[in-house]
Amino acid sequence: MNIGSVAGAIAARFTFLRYLLASLCALSGDMLLFLALLRLEMPPAAAGAVGYVGGLLLHWLISVRFVFTSVRKPTHGQRLGFAMSAGVGLAITTGLIGVLGAAGLAPALAKLFAIPVSFLTVYAIRKYGVFAAS
Repeated sequence: MNIGSVAGAIAARFTFLRYLLASLCALSGDMLLFLALLRLEMPPAAAGAVGYVGGLLLHWLISVRFVFTSVRKPTHGQRLGFAMSAGVGLAITTGLIGVLGAAGLAPALAKLFAIPVSFLTVYAIRKYGVFAAS
């Protein structure tokens, strides 16, 4: 194993750790908004979608400043890719909340189940697609 591959492995772990921390911040905002909207009697899938979009905006701000850093400013292609990957995550989140809710699972538990599925899918899209050249 050469020094370059070791350095690359270490950098990848720190990128994942920064992404995980950014996701936890965004998830906190997402979940607070989701729970507030449920309290206002918004349908669970809609509350999940609105919460996800709020968390997405926070995630973008954190991602471009602290996770996938580059000397260049984010490109329009990266913005579009980020939004499209968010669409995948949103579809996963709302779909699982809807399906699991229809099966009788409480909305908050359904959302908790959707989180890791959406997280891992979207991370892979962003790391290997959206920010691959960064």
